[in-house]
Amino acid sequence: MNRNPHLNELGEFLKARRAELSPSQVGLRGGQRRRVSGLRREEVALLAAISTEYYTRIEQGRLQASAPLLDEIAQVLRLNYDQRTYLFDLAAKDRGRPSASHERQQVDTQLQRMLDDLTASPAFVIGRRTDILGWNQLAAALWTDFGHYPEQERVFVRLLFIEPWMRELYADWEEVTRLAIAQLRMESARYPDDQRLTALVEELSARDAQFRQWWTEHDVAARGKGTKKLHHPVVGELTLDWNTLTCGTDPDQHIIVWNAEPGSPSHDGLRLLASWAADQKRTASDTVT
Repeated sequence: MNRNPHLNELGEFLKARRAELSPSQVGLRGGQRRRVSGLRREEVALLAAISTEYYTRIEQGRLQASAPLLDEIAQVLRLNYDQRTYLFDLAAKDRGRPSASHERQQVDTQLQRMLDDLTASPAFVIGRRTDILGWNQLAAALWTDFGHYPEQERVFVRLLFIEPWMRELYADWEEVTRLAIAQLRMESARYPDDQRLTALVEELSARDAQFRQWWTEHDVAARGKGTKKLHHPVVGELTLDWNTLTCGTDPDQHIIVWNAEPGSPSHDGLRLLASWAADQKRTASDTVT
């Protein structure tokens, strides 16, 4: 029997999540020594009040579970908000969601103008495949001028793996990269037929063993906010906060704005970087003229 690949992906996600839980975490006794860590299928089924056979069929991608049952399983597996969202997005794959495979996202003029007006904060717009769609001058100074890359290669998660300067820039490259992968997988559930996203995953899986491993762990995360430490070649150490805004005309476009605590060394570093970027721009303009 041919299994539904969408349901199979849902099953793989459930399998990954139950592997992270111990019996004691869900109120069960450990029992005899286990060959593998995590909960067994029969234990998840017991807690969800269904038969082991029924749960096994769900995890093997042979059965579409109802929304109430998925909700019960989500509670058993202690899924957080992002994981629950991902689970239900996976379950909704066959409900006629339009494909985004042939759509090319673009930043409109007003949004780009807003980015350009943010002279004290690095900011860029990221799309559903982690495409870098727009950026301001300070973002180009902090990372790179993304315009130097062909549009199809201007992909944040891809740059994290192929560019040595990205590994040097982030103090915790692994944490940053695993988060980017988790966000990409979150998007993959919303657009399962996106051919460009599938091609990106296939390329990076073939190119890098770490990507392949982290992708198969099925971690998911929505874009939110956080703090990152960077080693910048011009201004040195920076500790920057980042936050996510959603574009009103395209909810699949997210504006990521970075800033530093006022009065901190990192705040001074951003001001210095902005001044350096302005000098670079003037120098380039004088060279052209």
